[in-house]
Formats: sequence, C-alpha cells, structure tokens
Amino acid sequence: MTSPTGIDRLVAIMARLRDPEHGCEWDVAQTFETIAPYTIEEAYEVADAIERADIADLKDELGDLLLQVVFHSRIAEEAKEFALADVVTSISDKMERRHPHIFGDVAEGGHHLWETIKAEERGAKGASSALDGVAIGLPALLRAEKLQKRAARTGFDWPDASGALEKIFEELAEIDAAENDEDRAEEVGDLLFAVVNYARKLGVDPEAALRAANGKFERGFKAMEMRAGEAFVGLDLDGKEALWQAVKRG
Repeated sequence: MTSPTGIDRLVAIMARLRDPEHGCEWDVAQTFETIAPYTIEEAYEVADAIERADIADLKDELGDLLLQVVFHSRIAEEAKEFALADVVTSISDKMERRHPHIFGDVAEGGHHLWETIKAEERGAKGASSALDGVAIGLPALLRAEKLQKRAARTGFDWPDASGALEKIFEELAEIDAAENDEDRAEEVGDLLFAVVNYARKLGVDPEAALRAANGKFERGFKAMEMRAGEAFVGLDLDGKEALWQAVKRG
C-alpha cells in the first residue's frame, strides 16, 4: 500500500497522533477549547508573515494554520459530528451559494450581493439581531468594527466622520469625570470603541493601523536603545524623549 500524500498524509498523521493507545499524549488530551488559542495565534502568524513579505515563512505558517483545521476536524470526527471532508464540502457549498453571479444564473453580483446572502443565511440560522454572528473571539478592535458595520446597515450610524469625532471628545471628558477605577475602565472602553468608529468613518482599518503603530514604536524604541547603548537605561525621561525625537528625525 502506498503512503498517503498531500492533505491525506496530514489527515493520517493527525489520526495517528490522536490514537488513544499509540498516539502522542499531548495531542490526545486536546479539545476544541484547548486548541482554539493556538488557532487564533496561527492566524496572526500568517498575517505577520504577509506583512513582512516573507513568502517562505508564509508557506510554513499556512501549513500551521491548516494543521489547526485538521486538528479540529479530527476531534469532531472522533465525536461523530463531522470530518474534514464535511468542512471542505461546507465551505465549497457556501462559496458557490454566495457567488450566484459566477456559479448561478444571476447576472450581477459583488460585495453587496455577498452581504445580502450572508444576511439571509443568518436569518435561516435563527438570528434575531443584526449583530448576531459576530464572533466573540475576534480581537476587540476588529470585533468593534464589525459590530459597527452591522449596526450601520440598519441606519444606526453617523452621517459623516464629524459625529464620530465629537464622540471621542465626549468620551475623553467622561474619563476625566469618572470617580472610580471601575467607571474609568468602562469609559476607556467607550473611548476605544469611539476611536474605532472614527477610523471606520475615515476608511481606515483600525486593526491594521494599530498593528502598524506597534511596529513603528518597536522600531523607534530599538533605535533609541542602539544609539544610546548601555547608557539608555540610566537616561531620565527628558533624555529619553530627546533621543526619541532624534530617532524620529532620522
């Protein structure tokens, strides 16, 4: 018998790892819940490889992400719920259903049609709110943006960016007026939500913008450390700020 290749090989490897008698103790012990954080982490590592334009690393990270799909599918198969083939069939059916202008007899399509079909699918699943189906496990900034977009489709949205900007100043004032840590934390959350809303109205991806800002800060801070050497830690705040400004100027 020939050895399996491609995706079949990976499926066979996972089945062996999950074998209760001859498999890997760690893999056998895993559940949907324990694997979920790794799935999220791998998705971010795919995004990181893309941002770094590292194609070789992207290939590896996509493999790691694919392993997560196979892992979850194997756990479900053992519970007699579904198998990897069912996952593939499900997404294939969904892609054809959401592109009737390509695979069906609809003349025109595009993003608007895609969103209409998604809304119909949510209704078929018994969704009672326009916000149903926005995954709780999404990063907070991304989830905030998705919730706002869903609300906007119902007409609950600022007509332009000025209203969203005013909301930011309002939330800043409410932070200053907060009387305890609990209220202050709540108002900071409202401020972040308002900033996401403003970014959305400006057509800026808040998750990507913050990721870029993180990278810029990291590069700048490391440049400060390199310029100052061992003396960096001993610099007072004014000294570090002057060094930061020097790094910004190049």
